[in-house]
Amino acid sequence: MKDITLSKNDLQAMEQRERTRLVNSLSGFKSANLIGSCDSQGAANLAVISSVVHLGSHPPLFGFIVRPCKRRRHTLDNILQTKHFTINSIGADFFKKAHQTSARYPKEVSEFESVGLTPYYDDDISAPFVLESALKIGLELKEHIQIESNHTQMLIGEVVTLHAPKNAFMPDGYLDLEALDTVTISGLDSYHVTQRLQRLSYAKPNEPLFPLTREGDPTSW
Repeated sequence: MKDITLSKNDLQAMEQRERTRLVNSLSGFKSANLIGSCDSQGAANLAVISSVVHLGSHPPLFGFIVRPCKRRRHTLDNILQTKHFTINSIGADFFKKAHQTSARYPKEVSEFESVGLTPYYDDDISAPFVLESALKIGLELKEHIQIESNHTQMLIGEVVTLHAPKNAFMPDGYLDLEALDTVTISGLDSYHVTQRLQRLSYAKPNEPLFPLTREGDPTSW
């Protein structure tokens, strides 16, 4: 089948929503998460995000992008106020509820209540977790970066607490996300479940790769 080639001018000439859908699809499958936050009065907010990225392990840092908008971004405002937020995985059993949080609810309306998800709090973080999420990560804001080229903003947080089922933690430190029944996202609105091919050994020059077991040993799954 013949390829389609699009130039920069072709992209700029596309209808805005069509171009947005296309460009958002180009980076492939992304993690699908819910960002939990609250304002200084404790009013909870929940937003689906597909831009969470791991930035380092020592210390453990994650960041995500807040896109430009003519209206105020409740998630951004809340995190800048309280310096806390949560990252919560999306399960196959509630991905439709998670997607509904992308609707533009007024600030005084809680997405938790509107879509039927449950806020959960612990003693380490002021922001709400999602009780239904198998993986819950609580973070403290460390950096707020303005990206001038497209007026987006990046928030970077350090992990201060996490919650996940015991059976997902492997002896070598690996967290088995498939055991948690999490979903991924492509583009803006397409949700997917995954199927593992293999875990592979640490790559070294001139040495063959070998498959790892679920526990991290050098044998096949």
